[in-house]
Amino acid sequence: MTASDLFPPLEPFESGRLNVTPRHSLYWEQSGNLQGRPVVFLHGGPGAGASADHRRFFDPRSYRIVILDQRGAGRSTPLGDIEDNTTPALIADLEALRAHLGIDRWQVFGGSWGSTLALAYAQAHPERVTALVLRGIFLCRDSEIDWFLYGMRTLFPEVWRRFADFLPEAERGDLLANYQRRLVDPDPAVHLPAARAWSTYEGACSTLLPSPETVAAFGQDRMALGLARIEAHYFLNKVFLPKNALLERVGRLKDIPAVIVQGRYDCVCPIVTADELHAAWPEADYQVIPDAGHSAMEPGIRRALVAATERFKVLP
Repeated sequence: MTASDLFPPLEPFESGRLNVTPRHSLYWEQSGNLQGRPVVFLHGGPGAGASADHRRFFDPRSYRIVILDQRGAGRSTPLGDIEDNTTPALIADLEALRAHLGIDRWQVFGGSWGSTLALAYAQAHPERVTALVLRGIFLCRDSEIDWFLYGMRTLFPEVWRRFADFLPEAERGDLLANYQRRLVDPDPAVHLPAARAWSTYEGACSTLLPSPETVAAFGQDRMALGLARIEAHYFLNKVFLPKNALLERVGRLKDIPAVIVQGRYDCVCPIVTADELHAAWPEADYQVIPDAGHSAMEPGIRRALVAATERFKVLP
């Protein structure tokens, strides 16, 4: 995707794999300026993986841009693997990667699930975070998971109907458990159609205006399997965090410069969650984009995210 308000496309100057368990191997890459301000990009999902465009939120002359695919996502292996895949494990992975790359402190940038992981990581290791750029806030509470599974039909009834009707009528009362049962089935003929149905549902609800390109990207096998299987796994397990933990621990972040960017019409992660986070964390700069949905590639959200990284690249 080309966008004039992002920085030009660039290639990594280094990439590698970090073996964090005997089972999980994480893909990571660095681009931009090795001597620049370190920033780590946290993708959404969980399970969606990162893409080349994600490098473009950062000035490559000023930033040392670190991108990784989280456990089971994107180019990390095994794809879609939910064994030993928890939020505390992902936090530990970030610390392992930071140490592996010899970085003392870094800026953390994350949207959607990436905002969840960024908050959890910064609350666990505030001394390692220079700044936070967050988009499309998701705090993983029961109300938010229920909204994703059932509430989005309020605004996307035909899209939700396709999502729900993938399952037999008798199973639609518990979409999460009955999707999960298919998603973990070892037979690709079972798990891949379920993954595509789940993932394209999310993709179709992610933009303010219809975006066939977004839906097509969400329907690709690698993206769909990583996103759907790992997302359902985290939802079922209450994202492996104590109830309300991210709000209750937000005081740990008050000294970290932060920007929260939220689309007014975000239907995947509704604005009420970002509003509640900001009420608990007034020190953060809270920006509501009036003509945007959920996707980081919405024009107004893109511009706000780039403005935030431009602002933070000159922090002392």
